Amino acid sequence: MTEFARYPSLAGTPVIISGGASGIGESLVRNFAAQGARVGFVDIAVAAGDKLAGELTAAGHTVRFTPCDITDIEAYQAAIAGFAEAHGDALVLVNNAAHDQRHDWSEVTPAYWDDRMAVNLRHAFFAIQAVAPGMVRARRGSIINTGSISWMILTPSLPVYETAKAAMHGLTRAMARELGRSGIRVNSLVPGAILTERQLALWLDETTLQQIVDAQALASHVYPDDVARMALFLAAEDSAMISAQQFLVDGGWAST
Repeated sequence: MTEFARYPSLAGTPVIISGGASGIGESLVRNFAAQGARVGFVDIAVAAGDKLAGELTAAGHTVRFTPCDITDIEAYQAAIAGFAEAHGDALVLVNNAAHDQRHDWSEVTPAYWDDRMAVNLRHAFFAIQAVAPGMVRARRGSIINTGSISWMILTPSLPVYETAKAAMHGLTRAMARELGRSGIRVNSLVPGAILTERQLALWLDETTLQQIVDAQALASHVYPDDVARMALFLAAEDSAMISAQQFLVDGGWAST
């Protein structure tokens, strides 16, 4: 059985993860909890979030779940404040929450555009705004913005999503400069085609899976834990001098 790295600097570290109840987010929660971090996560999937938090808490981990719609900025920033009260000021933020709903560009309305930007981009900025003061006080911290290779490989039927995900790296670059003098690192984590339950149910049939493997340099599938392990490295002090960069976990598919 393969053994993976442990990061002593993550033990006891307050971590906040958005969209943590399923998929990549669930893997992030589980992996940070296994490192001994104090994890707070939000999601709109209340039953799944309660179940995950209950399971990990029963196993002796420090995990707190707050049901929250991250498009409601006031509620989200209140949830972040609640995590700080319970666990201490966050020293790691993973802006993971997103939704890759397919859409026809010709039918996009201003209201739909605003909604998709709220789900896929806006919340990340305001979460950074909420956690940054605590990181400034600590003179350290790691912020990880989740992108997507979809815009790099010209995936169809996702123009608004891809615009938001491309902008995530712009946000990374901008905030890395804004916060870097306070010892805060900001990086982008960019997943490829990840085999989550949702992706398998909606988009990834046998033919598509083979096409993905054929497009990748590595002839195997990418799983949520593969993404989470990169997040652990970027959150830990092992990556202390890495900032303003993007890290693709895609089996060697896209180019930047």
